[in-house]
Amino acid sequence: MVICRRSRGFTYLAVLFVVAILGGGLALAGEMWETSAQREREAELLFAGNQYRSAIERYYLSGPQRQYPRALEDLLKDARVPGTRRYLRRFYADPMSGKAEWGLVKAPDGGIMGVYSLSEAATFKRAGFRRRDAAFAGAQTYSDWKFVTTAPAPAVAKPGAKPAAKPGAQPAPPPETPPQDG
Repeated sequence: MVICRRSRGFTYLAVLFVVAILGGGLALAGEMWETSAQREREAELLFAGNQYRSAIERYYLSGPQRQYPRALEDLLKDARVPGTRRYLRRFYADPMSGKAEWGLVKAPDGGIMGVYSLSEAATFKRAGFRRRDAAFAGAQTYSDWKFVTTAPAPAVAKPGAKPAAKPGAQPAPPPETPPQDG
């Protein structure tokens, strides 16, 4: 009978050890799954942000006047031209925050020249970006990933400034002054 009691204690310890090993394995698997899910959301953020960047650039380059959209809704239907012209098929939700709200990068003319995530979470990806996203290297948070168009910003005239001459135009001659009698 004494041997039987000792074996029960040994079996109990063995079962506790196996449960601890399984718990550690499940915790590790959960952490790996969470990391994988965040990397997937990063890839979605890169896709959605670049869709907005591309749409803003096409909007800017295709209008009769070079200007940035005043609102993201302008990317779904361009009111500057007759008919329906779309630069974005639909609005994309920010995969990091789960909301349809984006931060806006304002252009000098007051329009929108880019978007960014409102998430302050730390990034996993810090290097190895494509050329168009090379500025994201070393960014600490997702809100540092600014998807800004590469189209040149329109010049904003300062109040009281003379308009710039067109390239190749001759400067206007100075006005003639009448002779003064002295």
